[in-house]
Amino acid sequence: QVQLVESGGGLVQAGDSLRLSCAASGRTNSNYAMGWFRQAPGKEREFAAGIRWSGGRTDYADSVKGRFTIFRDNAKNTVYLQMNSLKPEDTAVYYCAAIPNTVYSSSYYSERRYVYWGQGTQVTVSS
Repeated sequence: QVQLVESGGGLVQAGDSLRLSCAASGRTNSNYAMGWFRQAPGKEREFAAGIRWSGGRTDYADSVKGRFTIFRDNAKNTVYLQMNSLKPEDTAVYYCAAIPNTVYSSSYYSERRYVYWGQGTQVTVSS
């Protein structure tokens, strides 16, 4: 069992930056890659960024590529999402989630393959 707790959300203005954190506890190990998803009001949850826990490979949705960076600190069992040049359309609840490394490469964008989820943190970007 893995527990995930997100933090760092808030209200910012367009163009600002924000860093989200996802602290993992429980049976955390290199068997899991991590992803950040987001769900805007009235929309389905969508993939934003992903990272292998031990391999360093990262993946991004086109909508955030070049503005968001996912990275991790294995010593702290924490994954981060650095969000720069925020736009109003980035407004959403952001969730971190864990996916087995064995399926990450083929399924990192699919929320159905993620087995553990955090409770989410709200990010609101005003124009």
